[in-house]
Amino acid sequence: MALEIKPIGEVVAGRTEVADDYWGGVESVIQLDEAEFPIDSVQGLEEFSHLVVVWHFDQASPDDVEYHARSPRGNPDWPATGTFAHRNHRRPNQLAQSFPRLLRVDGLTLFVRDLDAVVGTKIYDLSPYFTEMGPRGNLHEPAWPGQMLTDYWAPALRG
Repeated sequence: MALEIKPIGEVVAGRTEVADDYWGGVESVIQLDEAEFPIDSVQGLEEFSHLVVVWHFDQASPDDVEYHARSPRGNPDWPATGTFAHRNHRRPNQLAQSFPRLLRVDGLTLFVRDLDAVVGTKIYDLSPYFTEMGPRGNLHEPAWPGQMLTDYWAPALRG
């Protein structure tokens, strides 16, 4: 059975270029579908500091999806890992989730910081981040994600 979903909104302001790094401090605007959702669908959302945003890598080609193990960012210094050990557009459904800071809510317009999606990106779901629903227990990961993402949240470069 296939799941059919439709966007609930779109990134309408913020960063316009796709890049691997320098997403820190980027302020974006998510516009929810005003024809679909009543204003009270976001009631109470402003009480939360962060969101969980599910979005689609819609600027990536479906031909980019890869199921085999590969080195992250093509760097041979990092071990080849499988599709489900990566967080990029080469995933089967090309979906991503981000955890931006919610700055303010103005009707169905959400102002956020540190959303790593570009203008035009379709939003498929969002919810407040509940601390109690975050990871439980001690977290661990190999060294390569920290090395790879050293500049991911570094301040955005100004052109």
